[in-house]
Amino acid sequence: MNRPSPPASRPPQRGGGILIAAGLMLGAAIGVALGQPSQGLIIGFAVGAALAIALWLADRR
Repeated sequence: MNRPSPPASRPPQRGGGILIAAGLMLGAAIGVALGQPSQGLIIGFAVGAALAIALWLADRR
């Protein structure tokens, strides 16, 4: 009988989605405070996405 091979031991990956979501919410809140909610939302998304990509790159090693 063939046994299935055991899964490769790899630590669980970290998720960066929370960084994108937090960037969106914080960016929108800061944007509302400054009178530019759309601009804050876009900047918050960009910052959150950059942090998520950095986390992904660090986790690949």
